[in-house]
Amino acid sequence: METEPVAFPQDRTCPYQPPAAYAPLRATRPLSRVTLYDGRPVWLVTGRDTARALLADPRLSSDRTRDDFPAPTARFTGFKKRKSALLGLDGAAHRVQRRMMVPSFTLRRATEMRPRIQRIVDERIDAMIAQGPPAELVNAFALPVPSTVICALLGVPYSDHDFFEGQSRRLLRGPKAEDVVDARDQLEEYFDDLIDRKRKQPEPGDGVLDELVHRQLRDGELNREELIALAIILLVAGHETTANMISLGTYTLLQHPDKLAELRTDPTLIPNVVEELMRLLSIADGLLRIALEDIEVAGTTIRAGDGVVFSTSVINRDEDVYADPDTLDWHRPTRHHVSFGFGIHQCLGQNLARAELEIALRTLFDRLPALRLAAPADEIPFKPGDTIQGMLELPVTW
Repeated sequence: METEPVAFPQDRTCPYQPPAAYAPLRATRPLSRVTLYDGRPVWLVTGRDTARALLADPRLSSDRTRDDFPAPTARFTGFKKRKSALLGLDGAAHRVQRRMMVPSFTLRRATEMRPRIQRIVDERIDAMIAQGPPAELVNAFALPVPSTVICALLGVPYSDHDFFEGQSRRLLRGPKAEDVVDARDQLEEYFDDLIDRKRKQPEPGDGVLDELVHRQLRDGELNREELIALAIILLVAGHETTANMISLGTYTLLQHPDKLAELRTDPTLIPNVVEELMRLLSIADGLLRIALEDIEVAGTTIRAGDGVVFSTSVINRDEDVYADPDTLDWHRPTRHHVSFGFGIHQCLGQNLARAELEIALRTLFDRLPALRLAAPADEIPFKPGDTIQGMLELPVTW
């Protein structure tokens, strides 16, 4: 008996649980039909093994400039017809840019940055303690830590953080397509000027952008438009996702006091804690693709031109992979989640993100052992379902 397709995306009612309306999608794994905001039907991938197979399939394209590329929201149209980088590229173009970036995001590079990340985290907690409780953790800690780290890595002046954080919010949350376009325009102008300043320096700095300007741009491996697009995605993705994981991860742990007590007793659990939080929270819910050819998968034919969306919040709760998947359990093996994607577009910054999350969460609960919410949990606002998931604010005290 057929039922009406579920609308996608929808808002969560609990910030660390999928929307209740997704329950039928979990029951019909690994593929379902859903409708986007404009009524367009698309395939929603909800099974882990099917997701990994399709995310590695070159017959699915990430090119969002295509007219038939699926748009989850009206404001997403503001991303179309603009120069893409990394996530929005296929084939050789993607391979060239990814190869340029890999040396800057290796596990070794992330390990080398850990002492610097630790200093940044300590400085932010020092400032919170000096000011005294209560504090609003998003702006006092969760956002400035990854913003400072990504600025240091890229070679972007942190003094400009208010500007690029504000434009990043508009880019990801709109609310209108015009806001997205204007935010992108302002970020392009900012990086256009920053590139000029870096080109005039007699000696390059030690940031990733300095390397790209003084080598790849100079040697013609990247043109200016490509470099600007690449800089924007590295900056925005480099702080927005980790900031949301820190805030929502903190909220989730505070809502599980027994689990938090275990972590405080055994801090060596922190790598497992971070992996399980990434699986459970699935903050980037709705990876987008378009089928270039017919694809037979899981007894179903995805036709050329069909939109395909990957619901990480459902995929990461596949009961065939994870026992009791709605619970927070960091003793389970979780490294095969898809919170960083999979295949050629798997997140370049995952090593850095893990390092930041491990250091930020461990240090926060170590230095503030009495940390707790400063408002009723159900009154604390969190983000709507059509953007990266996280807390809008997080009042805490200690």
